[in-house]
Amino acid sequence: MLTVSEALARLMAVPRPALPGEEIALVAALGRVLAEDQQAVLDVPSAANSAMDGYAFCHADVVSASQAGNGSKPLLISQRIAAGHSPQPLQAGTAARLFTGAEIPPGADTVVMQEDCDADSGQLRIRELPQRGSNVRPRGQDVSLGQYLLHTGQRLRAQDLGLLASQGLDRVRVFRRLKVALLSTGDELVEPGKPLGPGQIYNSNRYTMMGLLQGWGFEVLDLGIAPDQPERIRSLLSEAAQLADVIISSGGVSVGEEDHVKAIVEQLGTLDLWRIAIKPGKPFASGTVAGKPFLGLPGNPVSVFVTLLIIARPFLLASQGMNAGPMVVSKERALFEKAGNSREDYLRVRLTADGVELFSSQSSGVLTSASMSDGLVRQPMGQQIAVGDSVDFIAYSVLT
Repeated sequence: MLTVSEALARLMAVPRPALPGEEIALVAALGRVLAEDQQAVLDVPSAANSAMDGYAFCHADVVSASQAGNGSKPLLISQRIAAGHSPQPLQAGTAARLFTGAEIPPGADTVVMQEDCDADSGQLRIRELPQRGSNVRPRGQDVSLGQYLLHTGQRLRAQDLGLLASQGLDRVRVFRRLKVALLSTGDELVEPGKPLGPGQIYNSNRYTMMGLLQGWGFEVLDLGIAPDQPERIRSLLSEAAQLADVIISSGGVSVGEEDHVKAIVEQLGTLDLWRIAIKPGKPFASGTVAGKPFLGLPGNPVSVFVTLLIIARPFLLASQGMNAGPMVVSKERALFEKAGNSREDYLRVRLTADGVELFSSQSSGVLTSASMSDGLVRQPMGQQIAVGDSVDFIAYSVLT
């Protein structure tokens, strides 16, 4: 069997689709992936401004007056500056009343907070002299002209949109959304809302897969359920290859008499059926259909969930042009014990204030173990876990 790292390396070596870029409105760009680097086209702020409500003055004027023996001689308040309005040059020996975000007038270099001074009859008396430059945001404090802000492959978050907006941008170039075609296989599958027949089950895998893929920002093309009929499976796979960038199926790639997907994928392209040392989710297929990447997931619901998160996700994010970086793993205290086995085990656990506790059933058919847990503990092959051990914890929040 392949180790998880070996399987990931093989999958990442599979040729990925080359997605074109497209320019879209910034307001619609949340979650999209940048197709080009973003550099600053202006300084932010564009001029020095006040960080406080207070008074701007020339620090040297006050210091000089004090050294001349004039003590805390009041300054004449010569102008009032609101945010968004241009100031006049500051007259020597005067102060300007101004508010947070207001531009510092030429000739001033310091702002005293209004709480630290007294203003009366048009004059300002500073009770506590701040250091020179206090409460002044210099030009370019946030962003300097030409600075690299965001890089190709970054997925845009709300704060990234705000950063681009601060540059006056209302459009941004991103990669087209990756189109992923989904296919669920098996005569036993029935869509929710319909009555079950003998031996049938509801198609939960479709909703797990769609939810994860949509959460990752992809465009999902749902081809529904493929019955165990070779010609119907061939037709759906051929349609998927015409419409999508990547094809994903659940079930049907094993060696049973009704597992027709394997043979049809081989007829339409190539198939490499792997046995991965992962639990749950040992059977996994990779290949092509008419030149499009094909991923064949196991059929059990938790196996679908885990292999999509751990094996398929890195390939899919890279196919979207995204620089996802390494998986975020934290260390938590185990509140359970578990013997090791011959596969790398991904255990569904709940996160508590004291550590992580194991969900009672770890069967690949028990979907509640995924729904009612907070993440996965990665148990290396052959490694025993004892109460109190430090274990690798992968939160769903960093994967979904």
